[in-house]
Parts: sequence; C-alpha cells; structure tokens
Amino acid sequence: MSELTNENEKMNNDYGASNITALEGLEAVRKRPGMYIGSTDDKGLHHLVWEVVDNSIDEHLAGHCTTIDITIHENNSISVIDDGRGIPVGMHQKLQKSALEVVMTVLHAGGKFDKDTYKVSGGLHGVGVSCVNALSTELIAEVYRDGKIYTQTYNQGKPINEVKEIGTTEYRGTKITFTPDAEIFTELVYSFKTLASRMKELSYLNKGLKLSLTDERVKSEDGFLREDFHSEGGLKEFVKFLDEGKQAFLEQPIHVIGKEENVEIEVAISYNTSYSENIYSFVNNINTREGGTHVNGFRRAVNREFTKYGEESGMFSKLKFKVSGEDFREGLTAVVSVKVPEPQFKGQTKGELGNSEVTGIVSRAVGHQLKLFLEENPLEAKRIVEKVILAATARHAARKAREMVQRKNVLTGGGLPGKLADCSSKDPNECEIYLVEGDSAGGTAKQGRDRGFQAILPLRGKILNVEKALEHKIYENEEIKNIFTALGVSIEEGEHGQRILNVEKLRYHKVIIMCDADVDGSHIVTLILTFFFRYMKPLIENGHLYIAAPPLYLVKKGKDFQYCWDDDERNEAVTRIAGKGKEDAVDITRYKGLGEMNAEQLWDTTMDPSTRLLRLVTMEDAVEVDRVFSMLMGDEVPPRRAFIEENAKYANVDI
Repeated sequence: MSELTNENEKMNNDYGASNITALEGLEAVRKRPGMYIGSTDDKGLHHLVWEVVDNSIDEHLAGHCTTIDITIHENNSISVIDDGRGIPVGMHQKLQKSALEVVMTVLHAGGKFDKDTYKVSGGLHGVGVSCVNALSTELIAEVYRDGKIYTQTYNQGKPINEVKEIGTTEYRGTKITFTPDAEIFTELVYSFKTLASRMKELSYLNKGLKLSLTDERVKSEDGFLREDFHSEGGLKEFVKFLDEGKQAFLEQPIHVIGKEENVEIEVAISYNTSYSENIYSFVNNINTREGGTHVNGFRRAVNREFTKYGEESGMFSKLKFKVSGEDFREGLTAVVSVKVPEPQFKGQTKGELGNSEVTGIVSRAVGHQLKLFLEENPLEAKRIVEKVILAATARHAARKAREMVQRKNVLTGGGLPGKLADCSSKDPNECEIYLVEGDSAGGTAKQGRDRGFQAILPLRGKILNVEKALEHKIYENEEIKNIFTALGVSIEEGEHGQRILNVEKLRYHKVIIMCDADVDGSHIVTLILTFFFRYMKPLIENGHLYIAAPPLYLVKKGKDFQYCWDDDERNEAVTRIAGKGKEDAVDITRYKGLGEMNAEQLWDTTMDPSTRLLRLVTMEDAVEVDRVFSMLMGDEVPPRRAFIEENAKYANVDI
C-alpha cells in the first residue's frame, strides 16, 4: 500500500510548471485549427476566404468600400482586394511594431473593437485574418494608403520581413494573397461554385456593393472564368431569386427598412403557393442558420398583424379552431437581416443571435410595415388570409395524420412496418438502415446484409413528391409512414407553431438511400432527398443521411474480375485484365438495377463497410438547396426547363 502511495506522490510531483504548455502567438491556431475554423476539410478551406472577405465587407458596412474582387490563382492560392481605407501601417504604441503586423499576427486584434471605427461588424465574432495567416504557407499583405504601397510577407503566421514601402499609387485599399498550408488542410482545391454562391448572397445582403470572382484555373474566350455580383434591389431581389421556382402571390415583395437603437433592420417578405416556410436570417451578413431573437421578432409581428387583420375582417369567424403562427407562415419566403453593433451569438458557429432587445425592435418595424401593406392592398391581403385558412385546415388534418403515423400499432407489437427487416443490435450508433428501391432489390439486400447491424426497408415505386403535396397527404402516404415509423422519429409543434423533428428516439445513425444506377433510380433518390430536406432536415444537418453507390460495371475474363464505378475505372480494368484495346476479349456487364446482382455481389460492392462507397449528404448552402428543390420538384415549369437545357450536357444517360 505504501509503495502505491509513494508511486502516486512521485507522479504528482512530476506534474509541475514544466508540464504547462504556453503556446505563443498563432501557435495555438496551428495546434488546434478546428477550434478556430471548424474543420480542416474543404469547409475549413473555404472558411479562410470568408474571414478575409468579412474584413472587406466590414469596410463596406462602415461606408468606405464599394468593390471587392476575389481571384483563385492556378496554384489554388487566393487574392482578395478591396477599395476600403487600407489597414493602418503606422507604429502600434503598445507593441512597438507596425499596426499591419499586429493585425496579421495577433488574435483578436483590429479596429472592430473600437465602436468609432466600425459601427457594426461581421468579422468581430470570427477569428480574423490572423488565423488565415497562421494556416497559410505564405500570406502577402499589400496596403494602398496615403498614396503609397506597403507590403509584408508571412510564413505560417510569422513575418519574414519588416513592413516596407514599395511604391506609390492612386489606389486605396487592401490586398491579401494567401496559400493554404498542405500540412493543415486535407483538401486544397477551391470550388468556384461554393465561392460564387456566397458572393451572390453577399451582393443581395449589401445592395450596391460590387463583387467579382475570377478563376485563373479556367480559361475562357475573353480571359479567365469570371462572374460578377451586384444587386441594387438587395433583399427584394434576394426573395425573388429564392422564389424563382415557385408561383408567387405578390407582384413585389413586402419590404421593411428600419433603424432603432443603432440596430438596422431590413426584411423582405413574399408569399407563394408552396406549402413550406422559408425564413433566412442574417446578422451583420452572417447567416444565422438557427435563427435567434431577430427571427422571433419577425414571427411575432407576422402572427400579430395577420391575426388582427383576419379577426377584424371577419375572415376567421367561421373557423372552429384557432389559427396558429405556423399557418401564417406556410408559403412564406422571407429574408431577415439586421445590423447589430455588438451582436451576442450563441455557440461557436454563430448560428443563433442572443441579443434580447432585437426581438422588440424587429417586431415593431415589421409589424408597422405589414399593417400598412394589409390596409393598402386588400385584394392581396385577402388572398394571403385565404391561404392561411387553408393552411390551418390542412394543419388540423396533418396533426391527425401524424398521430396515426406516430401511435403504436397493436397488431405489430412494436409498431414497426411489416416490410422492415430489422437488425438485432439496438445501439443507434452502430445501426444502419437501407431504404431500398423495390421489393425485389429489397429481398436481395435482406439476403446479403449483416443482420447484426443492418436493417432493410424496401420502398415500393416512387414516393410522393412532397414539394407539391398538402402536409396531411404526406403522412397518409404508406411509404412515408413506413420511413417515419422505422426511424423512430416524430414531428412535434414548437413554441412558435413550427414543425420540429424529435430525433431523440432515432433508431439508426446511418440512413442509406440505395437505388438503381439509372434515370428512374436517380429520380427516386431526388424524391427521397426532397422529403428529408423538407421534413427531416436535422438528419442531414447531423450527418445521418447517405446515398449508396452501387457499381456501374463488372469487367470479367475467366476468374479475373473487377467492379467499376465509372467509365475511367472500366477502361483501366479492361486494360489490366485483357490488355490495351482488347475490349472484345472481356465480358462487360452494365448494371442498371440492384436486382441484377445476387446477394453476395450486393454485399461485396455496396453493403460491406470495408469495401463499399457511401456518399454523405451534406448541406453547405441551405438557400441554394431550397431554391434547387423548389425548381426541380415544384409547379413552375420554365425554371426547370431552363435548368435542364443548361445542364443536359453533363447528363450521363444510357440510350
């Protein structure tokens, strides 16, 4: 016993001041990059651009920047140049080094902590350009200020030379060029589409600001691939863009602009014939995906003003039940943007605004404008209230349908669908369920699966297109009922009347869509994805939804064979097995359906965790996802036709 005590004392004595690691400068960022930018995959890679662009946007918000140009260079380095005031280069009195070097090398240093320099700032809650510097093999800062050009170069966050003056200029602004560090990031290739989507969003949120994105990796007739972004209509144009694939009720969106207690408010509201609510919210240009006090204020105003109008006009008099807030927002598309001097965000992701005073400010501004709109536009007001009444009626029917889905079925004991072949494990972390197209493929999957952790739910044909269906019709659909019941999730009504998916009893943490590798299979995948996006979005957000990737080809000669997932793999397999140009010497099977494989082949290629290929369904840009689903699956034909014509060249369809 004494020996054990002495050993413990020795271990405790070894833990002293020398064991405490104090990371200096930007070392902490390099040591734990995920703490500062979220991840080191392609999301983190693009986050570097957002941090630099945020600084330029803050200059625009302060009234000093009208143009921001972003360039992707051939080596995947990035340049961001603006025409703001330029980062100060004078000597910092306390630190005795250039202010430029302080901004670039010290975390939480900058003008955004001074209320007189920046009234509002999106970058303040971020980690700033110093973090970008720390995670770059090279960063070059150029400042155009007071008629002179200043520059300093850094390596992994450390300056390799003093700030120096290199010339004169009539230009004013800042240019940051950085190369992401391959030691930090698992992905180093920038996506033009991802960057362009964010620039488009920023142009709507900052009307009058000119942004451009140039890709020097792609040549075009007049130089390089380039896209310009500029909006004079701001949020009104944003809402029209979001409603592109929907039939709008209003000729022009309702536009709200206000300012109170230094909080600036801009809101655009439109109504359409769809059955979903789409509210996108921003604070100082930051997308607050989880809403917050500004969204609460908006919802409060919508509920209050429409309730008052419906009651005073007598349109609600015949209803036998109370209209809820959710009914007022069915078919509503809105963008709520506020500029707050000192935003308080909940969590590291900036996902939710917490400033309590913003609720009342937004509620008053939106309520005043809605009241004027309803008084001045009686025909449009009547159409909206009629839709509200229809939504309320449908909601009551949907509630009953949901209860039918979610109650236990005494005939099946646990209430699970009869078609479900469940797994023996009850641990959701290790369990996975395959949603399989067709009873035939479902039968093969049941034979080939590992019964310990893999469940199979066959789906008959194409499930209902939820984009065009009333909610109660969705819960009455047999296949959708089976999905709800099998997964163990339920839909409840939140505090503000909104639908909330309760995932506490989710039975499988991997939900895998497995369909044929043909046009019909792709259509079924799209229908299922539409359902999950509209009614089970948390499963996507939490990384539970996957798409299986069955092989397209089997290349075989004698006992030598290889499964292939694309044409390049097929050609390589032919060359390996038979030799170059000897395609006739091998048998090539093109799989068009899962039913063409036997149980062993399906396991080997598509279900065995050690060999299969699964595609995780992610949602980087909810705004764009919503727009695309509305366009592809909604009622409006012209936008869908235009999309098909534009993208037909990318289709790989077997004739």
